[in-house]
Amino acid sequence: MNYASANSDLAALRTPCLGTSLAVAKRLAKATNNTATLNRAITDFKDETGESVCVNLDGPVARVLIIGGADSCSPSQYRKIAGLVAQKLSALNITQAAVHLLGTKIKGHNVAWKAQALMQAISHASYRFNAYKSKPKQPVSLKRVRLLANAGDQKALRAAIKLGAALDEGLTLAKDLGNEPPNVCTPTYLLAQARKMARDKAVTLTALDEKKMLSLGMGAFMSVSQGSDQPGKMIILRYNGGKKDEAPIALVGKGITFDTGGISLKPPPTMDEMKFDMCGAAAVLGVTKAAIDARLPINLVTVVAAAENMPSARASRPGDIVTSASGQTIEILNTDAEGRLVLCDALTHVQNYKPRAIIDVATLTGACIMALGSHASGLFANDDDLADAITEAGERSGDRSWRLPLWDEYQSGLNTNFADMANVGGRGAGSVTAACFLSRFVKGCKWAHMDIAGSSFHNGAAKGSSGRPVAQLFNYLVAESGL
Repeated sequence: MNYASANSDLAALRTPCLGTSLAVAKRLAKATNNTATLNRAITDFKDETGESVCVNLDGPVARVLIIGGADSCSPSQYRKIAGLVAQKLSALNITQAAVHLLGTKIKGHNVAWKAQALMQAISHASYRFNAYKSKPKQPVSLKRVRLLANAGDQKALRAAIKLGAALDEGLTLAKDLGNEPPNVCTPTYLLAQARKMARDKAVTLTALDEKKMLSLGMGAFMSVSQGSDQPGKMIILRYNGGKKDEAPIALVGKGITFDTGGISLKPPPTMDEMKFDMCGAAAVLGVTKAAIDARLPINLVTVVAAAENMPSARASRPGDIVTSASGQTIEILNTDAEGRLVLCDALTHVQNYKPRAIIDVATLTGACIMALGSHASGLFANDDDLADAITEAGERSGDRSWRLPLWDEYQSGLNTNFADMANVGGRGAGSVTAACFLSRFVKGCKWAHMDIAGSSFHNGAAKGSSGRPVAQLFNYLVAESGL
């Protein structure tokens, strides 16, 4: 989507459609001699959140899309308003539109916040994935949206549009990767997408193949990858947008491109959704693309642990013991707890880059879905300031997370008689014991773990990747970069 800033002078406005509040629509109608037409159309309209009406006009503004409750509202109501105007505009057969909703009064939220909320909503509403349909659904006609604001807000609006456009690209990439079928989106495919990003002069790429990972002692990663004919990859992207000597922020993504469960085979119903088990990798790649496109003044190291979890004669068995890159030994009690096995070696490796903070993102546990559903991502951290910064970024972006405990009392759930730890705990607190497992591979560094098992994709009729938590992490990086 192409976004542009424009002056909110209604007298000079020309557009196929203007999305706005009732009060502004009345001013527009008066200025263009359409008052009688408007009054007839809004006879039964209620100026409340969730209500809308589209009115055809005579003059340079062909129609006005009136959104209820848009004069003054809460942040959550504004997000609903943004979502509604985005859906309505995306459904119209028009190539461009204008939106005059930045004047809405929201306590504590400025024009930049409102603009980014609108752009994020438009990005979601206009997204389509038609790559494999012989008769694709009608694509969204809308290609350009102008956001209207007064002259004093233009500078802030232009800065917000730059960030919003970059986030749009990151969200699209994350969704596309998540929605690709598993026979296409293999570890090798993810590497190819990373190579495209590495064409940027500020980006470098390193890829570890299985031979190299074996030489580095990544026995945990290889215990997963060895069961598949698809070779595993550890993909490392470095974006150098900050000062040369500035420690990077590290993003680590779980990239299980298909998860059968291995020998601990999953039940057949909904197994097709296991193509979304690489949405952690998709998210960190999407965030990285957004950071690159926005030219954030920050250094990033992005690691994708990409493998396929398949049952075969080479696959790991329950009861196998492997040695991780950290030297710690792991008894594999359940081969379907494979994400933490690829992640633990990735976490060990990324510490070689001496990051100032590490955030890993993974569709890790069904237990997190039971705890939080799909509304919030699970958040665990060994540092309160890091956890607070990520949480605040979620509140700003509307892509929210909820912090769960990482207490020492839960660590005993990983005890085993035969190795340093088991890869699963008992029936209770499965998302917590998974986070406890990962915590054992991060030493002396600020670290956060995001469990996106419930938030990373939609099921049912709306099945598809959600792109989360790209918006949350991008907001975190923007704040960390000082913008």
